[in-house]
Amino acid sequence: MTREDETIFALRTTANREDQVMDFVTSNATKKKLEVYSVIRTHGMRGYIFIEAATKTDAEQAAFNIPYARGILPHPVKYKEIEHMLEQVKHEMNIQKNDIVEIISGPFKRENAKVTRIDKAKEDVVVELLEAAVPIPITVKMDAVKVIRRETETEIKKDDTEEDSL
Repeated sequence: MTREDETIFALRTTANREDQVMDFVTSNATKKKLEVYSVIRTHGMRGYIFIEAATKTDAEQAAFNIPYARGILPHPVKYKEIEHMLEQVKHEMNIQKNDIVEIISGPFKRENAKVTRIDKAKEDVVVELLEAAVPIPITVKMDAVKVIRRETETEIKKDDTEEDSL
């Protein structure tokens, strides 16, 4: 079967349950020996996963009777339509502990904060607002912050100049 014969179908899911639905779909496809080639969760798109399958029937059978699955959309999705969402995975977030970040979305938008912990598996960072009178840890998604200053960069530069003068 060539790439042109394969089709991508969008499966609606309950928001924030995409990973569970993916596991169930994968398991179902394996048990039923369906022609499902991949199951994709795109970055930043809640409530949908994509199933690459030989036919719509294969995709529907893989999603049949799965908790949190809300049904396959009626029309297939072209690869070009979701390609930009798939490429985002390639970009590694370069956030480190003690970085000063600006929160770019949510209720604390435009606030500056210091990174205290990073959970790469969940794509979360724990930050403390700089302007707060009492430091309160706040958990936000990695893509909700941007690094504006890195404290370690200035420390590294100082160390280099000290070694040069020795």
